[in-house]
Amino acid sequence: MKDILAAGTNCYGIDNVSESGLLVDGCDYYRAFWTAAAKAENYILLSGWQFDSDVQLLRDDGPTAADSTLLSFLNRLCENNPDLRVYILAWNFSMIYCIDREWLQRWHFKWNANERIQFCFDSYHPFGASHHQKFVVIDGQIAFLGGLDICSGRWDERDHRAVNPRRVNTDEIPYAPFHDVQTYHVGALAARLAQFFKEQWSIVCGSELELSAPSKKPALCPQNALPIDSPRVALSRTQVKPLESGNESVREIRRLFRDAVDAAESLIYLENQYFSSQAIYDALVRRMHDRSRPRLEIVLLLAKEANAFVEQASIGVAQTKIIRELKHLSANTGHKLGIYYPASRAEDGEDVPTYIHSKLLLVDDCFLSVGSANMNNRSMGLDTELNVSWQARHGDDDSLRSIRDARVNLLTEHTGLDSAAADALAPIGGLVGRLDEFAQDPSSRLRIHPLLDNSAEAETWIETFFPDGLPLDPEGPVFGEDTYEPIPAGRDTLFPKGINWLSNLLSKRIE
Repeated sequence: MKDILAAGTNCYGIDNVSESGLLVDGCDYYRAFWTAAAKAENYILLSGWQFDSDVQLLRDDGPTAADSTLLSFLNRLCENNPDLRVYILAWNFSMIYCIDREWLQRWHFKWNANERIQFCFDSYHPFGASHHQKFVVIDGQIAFLGGLDICSGRWDERDHRAVNPRRVNTDEIPYAPFHDVQTYHVGALAARLAQFFKEQWSIVCGSELELSAPSKKPALCPQNALPIDSPRVALSRTQVKPLESGNESVREIRRLFRDAVDAAESLIYLENQYFSSQAIYDALVRRMHDRSRPRLEIVLLLAKEANAFVEQASIGVAQTKIIRELKHLSANTGHKLGIYYPASRAEDGEDVPTYIHSKLLLVDDCFLSVGSANMNNRSMGLDTELNVSWQARHGDDDSLRSIRDARVNLLTEHTGLDSAAADALAPIGGLVGRLDEFAQDPSSRLRIHPLLDNSAEAETWIETFFPDGLPLDPEGPVFGEDTYEPIPAGRDTLFPKGINWLSNLLSKRIE
C-alpha cells in the first residue's frame, strides 16, 4: 500500500507513542478511564459532545462501583489530591436534543462539584454545527479518543446481550445494546491533545490554562485492550473557523478518508453510525470504476436504523440511495459489497439490534482510523471532529498483524461466534462471501442490513420536497464560515442554545 498519511494535508501531525490501541465498547473504556483518572496527579481534561454527571462508570459488584458516577468520582479525586484540577468542555447543545440531555448541567457542575472542577459549554462553531470531539487527557501522559462520550446510554459489554440488567441508566430504564470504539495513547500524542484542549479552552471559555509538563510516571496500559503495534499515530481534524480569525478551516478527515479509499487494494472495512457522505461515496465510486486495479472486498457495519425521526429524515434518505447505488455498482464491476448489522436474540425469539455508534475505517489490514467523525456530510466539513490513524509501513509485520487482529476481533464480536470462527475471518479474499454465510447461520449475531424502507407516510413528503433528505446534513456552514452562533458574556451558558435569552437572565441572578 502506498503511504496515506501526509502531515499538513490529511493529518495535523504524526506523533510518537509508546503504547496505543483500541478499547471496544463502553464497559472497557469507562473502566480504563476510571483507572487512569484515579492515578491523575495534576489535571484531567475532558472534551465531548455530551456528558452526564450521574453516569455510572463501573457496574460490577466491587467496592468502588457504589461511588463511580462521573461527578462523584471526580469530586473524590479532587478531595484526595489538592493539586488536581479537572476541566470539562461540552457542546452547548441545540434545543433539538433537550429531551435526551441533562438539564441545568452547568448548575450541577457549578454547585455540586469541587471548586477545582471547571465546566464550560462550547458554542464556538458555525450556526447549526456541533462540538463533536470526544477525548480525554490525563497529565499529558495518556489520552483516550474515539466515538464514546461519557454519558447515559453508552455503557455496554462486548457480548451485547438482548437483556443485560446492568445496561440501565440512573432512572433504571434499560436501553438497547450499544457498540462503539475508543482509542488510548501513551506518549507525545497525549501531550499534543493537551495543547489542543488548552487552545480550545482559551477561545471558548476566555481563560488560559496552566498545564504542567507531562508526568514522567509510567502510565499503565488499559486492561482488555487491543494493542496496535505501531510507534506512530496521526491526528486529523475537522475544524471550521470564522473568517475573522485569520485561520483557514481544516477538513483533514475528509481528505484522509478519500485518500484511504483511493489507496485500497483488497479490503475496505468500516463501522459507522451513518453512511451518507457524498465525498466518501464519490471516492468509492471512482475506486470501483477503476478496472485497472484489483477488485475489493467492501464490508460496511452500520446501525440498522436511525435513533430518531430527525436523523432518519436528514440522513436516512441519502444513506439509502447511496447504499442502493453502491450495490448496483458492485454488481456491475465485480467488487464484493456486504452491508451488515449485529443483533442478539431475545428469549421470545425476537431480534434486538446492537446500535452501531463506532467511527472506524480500515483498509487492507494496513491502515486504521478511529475517532469521532461519522461518515456523513456534517463530520466532513461542519462539526468539530478528531480522528487518529495508524499505518503499517512496508515490512512492519508486527503492525500489520495487530491491525488485522483488531479487525478479526471486531468481527468475532459482531458474529458472536467462538474463537475457532476467527480463523475464517482473517483472510481477506472471499471475506464478504463468508460473512454472508455467517449472517445466514442462526447461531450468529450478524445480519444482512435491509435497505431502509422510505415508503412510510412520514417520509414520503420529505422525499417529495427534499429529494436528498431534510437539509440537516450539510458538508459546510449553511450561512457561510463567518456566521457563528452568538457566545454570551462569560462565553458559556447555563442552558442549551435556543433559549440563551433565558440563560442570560438566570445566569445574572445565579452568579
